[in-house]
Amino acid sequence: MKTARIVRGSPALLRLLLPLLLSGTVRIDGYRPVIIVHGIFDGPKQFKTLSLYITKTHPGTEVSVIDLYDNLASLRPLWRQVQDFSQAFDSIVRKAPEGVHLLCFSQGGLICRALLSVASHHNVHTFVSLSAPQAGQYGDTDYLKWLFPDYVKRTLFRICYSSMGQKLSFCDYWNDPHHRYRYLQSNTFLPMLNGERPHINMKEVLRWKKTTTKIFKHLNYFVYQLFPIFSHFGFYDVNENIVEMRNQEVSGRSDTFGLKALEARGDVELCVHSGVKHVQWHSNHTVFTSCIEKWLT
Repeated sequence: MKTARIVRGSPALLRLLLPLLLSGTVRIDGYRPVIIVHGIFDGPKQFKTLSLYITKTHPGTEVSVIDLYDNLASLRPLWRQVQDFSQAFDSIVRKAPEGVHLLCFSQGGLICRALLSVASHHNVHTFVSLSAPQAGQYGDTDYLKWLFPDYVKRTLFRICYSSMGQKLSFCDYWNDPHHRYRYLQSNTFLPMLNGERPHINMKEVLRWKKTTTKIFKHLNYFVYQLFPIFSHFGFYDVNENIVEMRNQEVSGRSDTFGLKALEARGDVELCVHSGVKHVQWHSNHTVFTSCIEKWLT
C-alpha cells in the first residue's frame, strides 16, 4: 500500500538561515506537521504548489501528502478510502506528539471528517476544510458532466441511490433535496457521517453519535476555505432555497456531530473568496496567505 509523500523545507534555505539562528538574530519555532488529503481525480502532484507555499513561509515544516486513491482510484467507495487513509494518518500522528494540522481539499474534506470520526483518538490541532462539499453535493459540475453527459442533477439520484451507485465516491455524498427519503435510506456514507441515518440497532446509533460528536470537540480550530455554499454546511431545501448552517439540523439545531458547540467556543472560522475556480483553491496564493497560512503554526 502506498504511503504519504513527504515534502520538507528547502535545505538550501535552512543553510542560509543557520548562521542567523546560531547568532540568535532569528528564531524559528518548530511547526506542527501538515497532512494533506487530496480531492476527487487528484493526487500528490496537484499539491506541489501548496506544499511549496507552506515550506517557504514555515521553513522546516514536514508536509505529508497522502499518496492513496489517486486520480481514477478516487472514485472508489468512501468508507473503503477512509479505512486506508486512516492507517496512513495514524502512522503520521504517532510521530507528532505536539499535534498535526489536517488540510483537506474537496472530496478529501469528507474523507478527513470521516477518518476523525472513526479514530479512537487524534491530536489534530486545526482541520482546514478547503472547498469541500461538507453538506453534500447537488448540482451539475464539470466532472459529473464528463462522467454522465446524458444526465442532469434531477436524474442522477437514480444512479447514486442504487447499490451500484454507492460504489462511486461522489454518490456517497450526493444529497438530492427532492429525494430526501431515498437519500436517507440508500446513501451509506454522508447520512451516517452526519448522524442522521436511522439504524436498526439503536445502540449503534448512540455509539455513532457519541463518536462523531467528539470530532470537533477535540479540535482547536475548524477552518473553512470556501466559495460554494455546500462547503460550510449550508444546503438546499426542497424548493432549492439555501438554508444556512445554523438552520440545518445536522450542523445547527440538532448539532449531531459537535460543529455548533465548536462554533460557540469561537473556534470556527469561515474564509470566503469569490472568483476562484474549484480546482485552483489549493494553488491560489491569495487563498493561502489570507485563509491558510496563519493556522499552520
